[in-house]
Amino acid sequence: MKKLIIPVILVLLLGCKENETFKINESEIDMNVIRQKSDEFAPFQLTTDLTVLTAKEREMLPLLFEAAGVMESIFWKEAYGDKEELFQGLTQPDLIKLLSINYGPWERLGDNRPFVPGFAGKPAGAGFYPEDMTKEEFESWDNELKAGLYSLIVRDKEGGLKVLPYHEAFREEVEKAAALLRQAAILAEDPGLRRYLDARAEALLTDDYFDSDLAWMDMKTNTIDFIIGPIETYEDRLFGYKAAHEAFILVKDKEWSGRLEKFSALLPVLQRSLPVDEAYKKETPGSESDMNVYDAIYYAGDCNAGSKTIAINLPNDEKVQAARGSRKLQLKNSMQAKFDKILVPIAEEMVAEDQRKHVNFDAFFENTMFHEVAHGLGMGLTIDGKTTVREALKDTYTSMEESKADILGLWCVYELHEMGEFPEKDLMDNFVTFMAGIFRSVRFGAASAHGKANMIRFNYFQETGAFEKDRTTGTYRVNFEKMKESMLSLSAMILKIQGDGDYEKAGALISEKGIILEELQQDLDKIATAGIPRDIFFEQGPDLLGLRDFTP
Repeated sequence: MKKLIIPVILVLLLGCKENETFKINESEIDMNVIRQKSDEFAPFQLTTDLTVLTAKEREMLPLLFEAAGVMESIFWKEAYGDKEELFQGLTQPDLIKLLSINYGPWERLGDNRPFVPGFAGKPAGAGFYPEDMTKEEFESWDNELKAGLYSLIVRDKEGGLKVLPYHEAFREEVEKAAALLRQAAILAEDPGLRRYLDARAEALLTDDYFDSDLAWMDMKTNTIDFIIGPIETYEDRLFGYKAAHEAFILVKDKEWSGRLEKFSALLPVLQRSLPVDEAYKKETPGSESDMNVYDAIYYAGDCNAGSKTIAINLPNDEKVQAARGSRKLQLKNSMQAKFDKILVPIAEEMVAEDQRKHVNFDAFFENTMFHEVAHGLGMGLTIDGKTTVREALKDTYTSMEESKADILGLWCVYELHEMGEFPEKDLMDNFVTFMAGIFRSVRFGAASAHGKANMIRFNYFQETGAFEKDRTTGTYRVNFEKMKESMLSLSAMILKIQGDGDYEKAGALISEKGIILEELQQDLDKIATAGIPRDIFFEQGPDLLGLRDFTP
């Protein structure tokens, strides 16, 4: 039996007296396999034109890089444990790269299987729970704080379960990050950015993010954006309760952002037009939502693990969304990299030749943008008003929420076209680009929430004839009318499951359709054989931007 290594943070939190260390032996690893896996990630440099920033904004950036580096350190503890121990003595660049991309020895785009001998499968609860804790133990534990986003679950001295808030578990780290944010706030010339940085510093020290989320929503004129803290719950595959630490440093593209201004005001109209019964669209999305376009210059922690985020919809807090809506951030340089390096080559392999003309960046950008818009549509509370959708769907929530955003994002483009907002648009561009995008996304595997969402829509669309495979050429062709019908019916199904808070139906849908079938796997093997990257990895940091030396 292979040894299971307990992450060091868990060893410490559990109070174990003996810490069994494990050193990777490079001679036991097939480096040809590691090299092949490493080559599946195409390099891309995160840069932008910093002349759009003022002198004080450029002076602020090193502080933000350092604070982001703190989030990187915390996420390593949450995802694996002791990073330094893991990398000790390693010399092979491809192995180091692969461990860095995956934040540990488990392949995130390969169902979290270990790629290093000596490791068992990744714990579903990552570093958020005691590794010996069962679901039954947690669920029978009477503690109203146990499902909180911003805490670890650890063992107390008697061996029982205990809630440990993040600001206590990571006290040294968050104090350092908060101090850096306050220094950056002094340099901030934009009042909204200054208020946000100060509020976020306080939030890191208290685990109360409500005021800082409101402050982030109120920022309108800032050129630099900085997202930092425990945000998404994808890393917690046990319950989907615990938020993982991450950071983005972003620079606004004001020209592209100007193109999107009008869509924010249309969110209430889109909500009322959802293809589902009235009870499942009775909430009103916040009218202050805004959409902007950015170049990303740094990813740290959760957002940098495995496949790379190319768009953001935040905050996740349903109370903030009800009060202010949400902000949709499109990361244009990262998006362009995935389109050029991955989507276009996939289309050449998998899309019928006469439909390849419909694969273009504008359609890819729109589909991605409205995926984020769609996160703000539907219901935050179940229709009976008793609980949030997140709480009702538990560990199925993230997969269902990503499924909703995937399909409703395409519906948004369709509905806006019907409303006359895209009068010159050929919807086939969006439909065919959406289909090609599925082949890009399903290569991430079916282990993550996004992966299961990808497979649900692929299998549903194929079953309903939205696209079909030409057995002679091995390529796929969109059937416009059937894809429209499938888009509407799948949208209604997912919105209803969410509104009902139907945990059983959500689980059944994921089990039945959130899987990669044999024929699709053969197509994915064909794409891999063609040498098309699965995703990108970032060459990033202050040195690429001409800033002072910095090591996160």
